[in-house]
Amino acid sequence: MPRYFAIVPAAGTGARFGAELPKQYLPLAGRPLIYHTLQALCRSPQIERVLVVLAPDDTHWRGYDWRDIGPKLETVYAGGATRADSVLAGLRAAATAAADDDWVLVHDAARPCLSQPMLESLVDELADDPVGGLLAMPVADTLKRADAESRVTATEPRDGLWQAQTPQMFRYAALLAALESCRVVTDEAGAIEAAGFKPKLVKSDATNLKVTFPADLSLAELILFARRDR
Repeated sequence: MPRYFAIVPAAGTGARFGAELPKQYLPLAGRPLIYHTLQALCRSPQIERVLVVLAPDDTHWRGYDWRDIGPKLETVYAGGATRADSVLAGLRAAATAAADDDWVLVHDAARPCLSQPMLESLVDELADDPVGGLLAMPVADTLKRADAESRVTATEPRDGLWQAQTPQMFRYAALLAALESCRVVTDEAGAIEAAGFKPKLVKSDATNLKVTFPADLSLAELILFARRDR
């Protein structure tokens, strides 16, 4: 039976957020943002190891206590300038443990509201899939294309469009080969697509948001507190 590994690239600085701390360390519901991300993955009974890939010069990680997340968590101080570089570093760090057919789930560090039902749905739906896939949600809003002055130049059809999320789940060897061949991508599915495959879309919802701007942090906190109260 294939095993499951998770990689969380966390070497970025979160420049778009505009905070003094890297975004993954900003406080969220009493913990660093990335704590919630890692906890969700480590709680999954299917996932055997969770590798968080940090920048080589990260000075923040050791300032927090991560022990209560559990023994699955491992740190890799080899993050690169791009997401693809960091994911590749995580894949190479797992090389001695992961077999070619084992599954790797790559999850955004700044996506802290991943729920266990979402994670279970992804794993269950892709368990026998020949390619793998990703959590995503159909685009519901009307899409406008803008010019340099932020004026509408066209209304784009949204039929068949999905908003990609994470985790994105692919076989170890396939993902390694795809990223080594194509690093100019914004997600792992893009590299798999460039290799000629068609990842499967597994329906998620808007609560699995990525914290990109300050308002997203407040929304993520509301989601996490709402779940605690259930």
